[in-house]
Amino acid sequence: MIRYLFNKMLLSMKKRYDYDVCYMQDILQADLRAFLKFMGFQILSSHSGHVPPGPLFAARLRAIIWDDCGPCTQLVTNMALEANLSPDIVCAIINRDLNKLPPDIARVVQFTELVLAHNPEADDMREEIVALWGQKGLITLSFAISSSRVYPALKYSLGYGKACSKIIVNESSMAPTRQS
Repeated sequence: MIRYLFNKMLLSMKKRYDYDVCYMQDILQADLRAFLKFMGFQILSSHSGHVPPGPLFAARLRAIIWDDCGPCTQLVTNMALEANLSPDIVCAIINRDLNKLPPDIARVVQFTELVLAHNPEADDMREEIVALWGQKGLITLSFAISSSRVYPALKYSLGYGKACSKIIVNESSMAPTRQS
């Protein structure tokens, strides 16, 4: 019965975001305990307190683009649009067009990529992040950055990785821009 209910939840997500949930269904069918632990991880990755949606989705999108250029990126894009981020802002984040972003969002894009590259310059930017949103905001962005990377790694590990694909924002199609 519990598998049935969880599967209904997954099918609802599939319909809502036009997202392939087969890898989650396979985890659910193969190992209920593993699926329950995965659901606990979902709670961590959905943490959004203490940071406005623009900077939060900048961290999520840039982190997911670091490891994926397909369905996971499209899912986070759809979630950003659902959170009422303007399509222009979402496109600028995906394209890494810092000049078209508000300064706080541009800083988060840069900070995210410095963190992912293990670049020591992230230390200086970390202070700016704390000045903007406090320690709680830093934790929120840290969760967003680190948890976003798990999904592509999990999917590729399980054999569900997809080749790169265009990302759709409203009617526009684009390839994510990765850090140079």
